[in-house]
Amino acid sequence: MTTTATATATMSTPGTEGALAGLRVLEVGALIAGPFAGRLLGDNGADVIKIEAPGAADPLRGWGQVHQDERGLFWTIHARNKRCVTLDLRKPEGQSIFHQLADQSDVVIESFRPGTLERWGLGFDHLTSTNPRLVLARVSGYGQTGPLARRPGYASVAEAMSGMRYLTGMPGEPPVRTALSIGDSLAGMFAVQGILAALLARVASGRGQIVDVALSDSCLALTESMVPDYDRAGLIRQPSGTRLDGIAPSNIYPTADSTWLVVAANQDSVFRRLCAAMGQSDLADDPRFATHLDRARNQDLLDKLIGLWTATKSRADLLECLDAADVAVGPINTVAEVVHDPQYAAREMLLQHFDDGLEMTVLGPGVTPKLSRTPGSVRWAGPAAPGKHNEEVYRELLGLGAEELFELQRRGVV
Repeated sequence: MTTTATATATMSTPGTEGALAGLRVLEVGALIAGPFAGRLLGDNGADVIKIEAPGAADPLRGWGQVHQDERGLFWTIHARNKRCVTLDLRKPEGQSIFHQLADQSDVVIESFRPGTLERWGLGFDHLTSTNPRLVLARVSGYGQTGPLARRPGYASVAEAMSGMRYLTGMPGEPPVRTALSIGDSLAGMFAVQGILAALLARVASGRGQIVDVALSDSCLALTESMVPDYDRAGLIRQPSGTRLDGIAPSNIYPTADSTWLVVAANQDSVFRRLCAAMGQSDLADDPRFATHLDRARNQDLLDKLIGLWTATKSRADLLECLDAADVAVGPINTVAEVVHDPQYAAREMLLQHFDDGLEMTVLGPGVTPKLSRTPGSVRWAGPAAPGKHNEEVYRELLGLGAEELFELQRRGVV
């Protein structure tokens, strides 16, 4: 089924190369966190060369809830803007070729278990012996150090270990997960942050360094005041369902047409405007709700009063009313509503990707953040076949001819 959006941008932004044009990145490893980091760099113009083992493609090619021609649509998004080559890093000749590629690169992103690159003779010391400017980003479940370093790590486990998963769901019920790989995406973003910081430091020092990213660390980094609250007050933060305890009002509220929307009016001035829009201006001066601390103490009652009001109006009427009152409000959209949202269309956050495996365009998320002078772009979707760019990349970087490539392929090196 082809999705039709009311307004979508084309794949590329003509006339721009991206802020990272000229940066070469080798991406090895599989699944989400490392490839997501590569995708973000590629979106901003980096030349990202994704390496897959011959006969053992990235499982991400088959991931996703929707498949067409045995191809998961997940791949279309996370492999965009990348050139794909095959190379067997378990073979000495493959290791030698990788080292030569790394000599001509700025960044290597790897997402193997710690120790794997070293076992292949491709550790940081080995690679930087001939390319001291190389930045090596290492993404793993628990990082390169610590008692759990060599365990396999997945986003779901990292979210649980960090305390993030404990905070999800309704009070008194089992923890739930967001139906996305949040821990992987967080690690990918932190990897990009670390890579860019290391590249900036390289300007002054002329030397690269290791960027060590753990999924477990990345999840813990987003837990706000959870740790100091426990350290100084012994507070073990609990799941609070659809709201944050102590932040009021900020919750989901029912509508007359059986939908839900989010209203966030915890700031005193915004709360006063909400009360006026409700026709209950006196609530803003009620001692139970006059300050943020008062509203926190009486959060259940306040949510009930707001819910009684919202339940008398349709979602459309509430959005119009509260927007006119300058109160933060928004619908809880399904993806069907997201792809028709004029705000996302105006921001070019819905872009067409031409998928050469499906021979059709596929709508996907756009590039963020937006740069004013050197904006990122989606230039192509992920190549359908592993090794599609073998000839192009190996000829361009290593000067290999067709006969040499054929022989390497015959021996299973590429």
